[in-house]
Amino acid sequence: MSGSFLNFIVRLVPVGFILLVDICSIFLEIKKEEKMRIRNIYKKPTTLGCNAGSRCCSISAVIWSLLGCLLLLHLYSSIHLKTGEGREFQPHLSHRRRDLYHLPQLRELQQVEEENIQLPPPKGKRSPRAAKRRRRRITPLVDEFLDEDSRMRHVFFPGNKSAIDPMKHAGNDSYYYYPGRIWLDTNGHPIQAHGGGILYDEKSSTYYWYGEYKDGSTYHAHKKGAARVDIIGVGCYSSKDLWTWKYEGIVLAAEEANETHDLHKSNVLERPKVIYNDKTRKYVMWMHIDDTNYTKAAVGIAISDTPDGPFQYLGSQRPHGYESRDMTVFKDEDGVAYLIYSSEENMVLHIGPLTEDYLNVTSVMGRAFVGQRREAPAVFKHQGTYYMITSGCSGWAPNEALAHAAESILGPWETMGNPCVGGNKMFRIATFLSQSTFVLPLPGFPGSFIFMADRWNPADLRDSRYVWLPLIVAGPVDQALDYSFGFPLWSRVSVYWHKKWRLPQGWSTFK
Repeated sequence: MSGSFLNFIVRLVPVGFILLVDICSIFLEIKKEEKMRIRNIYKKPTTLGCNAGSRCCSISAVIWSLLGCLLLLHLYSSIHLKTGEGREFQPHLSHRRRDLYHLPQLRELQQVEEENIQLPPPKGKRSPRAAKRRRRRITPLVDEFLDEDSRMRHVFFPGNKSAIDPMKHAGNDSYYYYPGRIWLDTNGHPIQAHGGGILYDEKSSTYYWYGEYKDGSTYHAHKKGAARVDIIGVGCYSSKDLWTWKYEGIVLAAEEANETHDLHKSNVLERPKVIYNDKTRKYVMWMHIDDTNYTKAAVGIAISDTPDGPFQYLGSQRPHGYESRDMTVFKDEDGVAYLIYSSEENMVLHIGPLTEDYLNVTSVMGRAFVGQRREAPAVFKHQGTYYMITSGCSGWAPNEALAHAAESILGPWETMGNPCVGGNKMFRIATFLSQSTFVLPLPGFPGSFIFMADRWNPADLRDSRYVWLPLIVAGPVDQALDYSFGFPLWSRVSVYWHKKWRLPQGWSTFK
């Protein structure tokens, strides 16, 4: 028994003793009143319905006293959670905050950085009333973002002159991330790894970044269809420092001739994620597979003996018999992997464990965010709690991200609110004009992660940019949550906006 539990019991004993004495006194009083009632049974009753109300009041007092005891015990059990192995887990907010805020390396990342973007005046003449409505709206920034002829395109998509070139940067300019700028690989070409995720390979102590290789022309399959490019394949890049990326090639290529193949260039391949299976020693890739009209709604699976491929495509399926679109996979600390995908016309998120070989789903499935239209899931874990970032469903247009938390990955999941911090209001409700794709833990700094997102360019999808920002789990949530008689003390998830930032000194790669 822990010292904190003993302290709690010591504090609770006097309160319990007083309540017990009160309860005994109340029962004695009830007994006395019962005798008086028998004596006066033939007397005219009072107008009150329960012997002047004293007996009812006494019973009510007993009930409320018992409820008070139960509430205290429930509160304590909620704070002192037990893990599956029986060891005590205490999510004290103050302790979490001390773990992070005492590190000077992280203070810079948690500084709120504002962004002042001046929207151009509207085209043509507008009435004063329309201008007033425009000033009140938040969406004009997204309107400008989606407008191919906007004078602000250079703000959202800076040109080649500002590209991040790790082979040319040196000294104090090294290792800085510039969200939204062109990012070059070691060959001097723009990185093509959209909708991707990162695998850390322990065998080679190397990070591998997989994503959609979109170096093709953007077109519309039909008049009302979404912007798209032909499938080229899954691009792969390797890095030792998460900043300098070497192109490893197309590790899963499109099918040129067979029009019935899932990977035919006319179809859709999105959001590839790779995890390593320790038992089979295979690298397993899951991805969203679809047709031109997004009616196939399936997942594809591929395997490889090495992280840099080539991957062998095994086929596609509708997991659990349901349609699947935006998806991700998550490997837990115990080796169990999970598929998380948007389903039921994007109205529900499905979550289910994979089989031991990671090549299929089991029959177990949880449903989350019913009716909320969430997609682009990015799952991560901290101190025994599962977290998820999702976006709304608005095509290529950016929208507001939400952070969620759960004690079990299968749910129930609670929504914590918008995690975006800094920039400006327009930036925050548009997730800094990007969409989540992956959250990467930062070794050596518990509670610190890299939030990976895509800034899609629907006018030219191959020119879509990457928005990498620091994500930190610390401090209390900033809004009340709707819990069912429980009091989980989850910390706030914060994604901090920075025009320029780099990983904290002391991170293992820079030692």
